[in-house]
Amino acid sequence: MRTLYPPITPYREHTIAVDALHTLHVEECGNPEGIPAVFLHGGPGAGVSPVHRRFFDPSRYRIVLIDQRGCGCSTPFGELRDNTTAHLVEDIEKVRAQLGIERWLVFGGSWGSTLALAYTQAHPHRATGLIVRGVYLGRAEENAWFNQAEGGARWIFPERWARYEAHIPEDERSDLIGAYWRRLDSPDQNTRIAAAIAWLGWEDNAATLMHEVDTATEADPLDTLAKARIEAHYFRHNAFLEHGQLLRDIDRIRHLPGVIVQGRYDIICPARSAWELSCAWPEARLEMVLAGHSATEPATTDALVRATDAFADRSVGV
Repeated sequence: MRTLYPPITPYREHTIAVDALHTLHVEECGNPEGIPAVFLHGGPGAGVSPVHRRFFDPSRYRIVLIDQRGCGCSTPFGELRDNTTAHLVEDIEKVRAQLGIERWLVFGGSWGSTLALAYTQAHPHRATGLIVRGVYLGRAEENAWFNQAEGGARWIFPERWARYEAHIPEDERSDLIGAYWRRLDSPDQNTRIAAAIAWLGWEDNAATLMHEVDTATEADPLDTLAKARIEAHYFRHNAFLEHGQLLRDIDRIRHLPGVIVQGRYDIICPARSAWELSCAWPEARLEMVLAGHSATEPATTDALVRATDAFADRSVGV
């Protein structure tokens, strides 16, 4: 099985103002003369991390990683104003133009898969291909599956769900996303942070095939709050997409080579979404792997690295 490439550091970092409010942190890694690729992180709200650089052969790729609005080192941190999918799509295009890249491979997992599809459908002539993982199409039923009481995820991880649900009074549990949002948007910071810890606690221990529900993740409470607020902001608006939009508009990108990598036992973004995407986009290759949601589970890493290597072998976009 393929594993991640060795750790690397950026050879260049950028601060790019995309409007009067938001400034993005962007890094470039690998080979400045290599095949351009853009990595779109998940969340929404998570930001990029060093491991994200390692899905690409650094000798063959010019890897661009973007902290999306309000995320990571982008400023203002945690900002929700002017923070929608349409804004992020145009930010990616502004970064591409700023870096002088004509076309690039688009790579995204989880929320990043949503953004990758939205971006390439808006700007298909700027993509050489797509690699998406842990597919999320931004639909209300997908949000309900994982975060609402009528969803199915609570049947898979009942002990973790009990903790997530217990944070909300029983009379508000018919709409847990709304109930959490009211607390995440509370004027009281302690209320906001407590809700953020409970919100992400549910998500974090459902991300892998093997998990330990009593494991606490050490994180800065303000970082946790920013990520939870951005995520809930997008979920409560169904990713600012029309229902079914990404499947409806798939013909815009069917000419592009594509790979869909999906954990068979992904509880956060269940396999049905990836399967529906592959049905709408039969030209793309769907690879179901024995894994959960995380990109760093061995089978998923293997499939993703094989996919980036295959694109490099074809020298798409060079």
